[in-house]
Amino acid sequence: MKPTLGSLFAGIGGIDLGFERAGFETVWQVEINPYCRKVLARHFPNAERFEDVRTVGKHNLRPVDVIAGGFPCQDISNAGKRAGIEGELSGLWREIPRILSALRPKFALVENVAALLARGIERVLGDLAEIGYDAEWEVISAADIGADHERERLWLLAYPAQEQGFYKSLGILRQARLSANRRQWRGSGAWDEATPKLCRMDDGVPDRVVQTELLGNAVVPQIPELIANRIRECLEAA
Repeated sequence: MKPTLGSLFAGIGGIDLGFERAGFETVWQVEINPYCRKVLARHFPNAERFEDVRTVGKHNLRPVDVIAGGFPCQDISNAGKRAGIEGELSGLWREIPRILSALRPKFALVENVAALLARGIERVLGDLAEIGYDAEWEVISAADIGADHERERLWLLAYPAQEQGFYKSLGILRQARLSANRRQWRGSGAWDEATPKLCRMDDGVPDRVVQTELLGNAVVPQIPELIANRIRECLEAA
């Protein structure tokens, strides 16, 4: 049986695509943008979809092994208003620990801009600790896997605090980052050599979606794929 994924703030499915490449089944997705939901419906036809992260929880989300999502970065990014994690959009972070507390997945993967380290990481770690989750994190960029732009992103992996010693000893994110540096992504079909390697261009997201804003918000699927492979190994060994 495949390990299962639930996706919050799913966007056009970059994280979900990475997990499916690593052998996961996407059980449900939550995304408020109507166009994004159309893209998700095309590429993840078997997943159940919901519109608003504020209205989902134990009453309508099925249990999964991993919950993943990149909550809005507009108030955290150096390119935004820098209101921080209490801002109107980035403040939706609060929905992630609420849902984790209700569903208690084995892992949670959170993605955001690297500026979260200066504008909210204490809140994130505190909220996770309150619900009994510990975490590790790494900054992994698109350049680490062969792209010609940086697109640095903070990846935070959380798990039940009682498993802290075991999972920290595995260094799941650290190993994923080291694997990214070792992989020969160029010339392997992972990148379209005919496409300019610029931020906001196609990064392997489903069906070469060209909407600039949506691609700008998307993640590079190869990174969650590396992380998902490590998580799957842990789940299979448990």
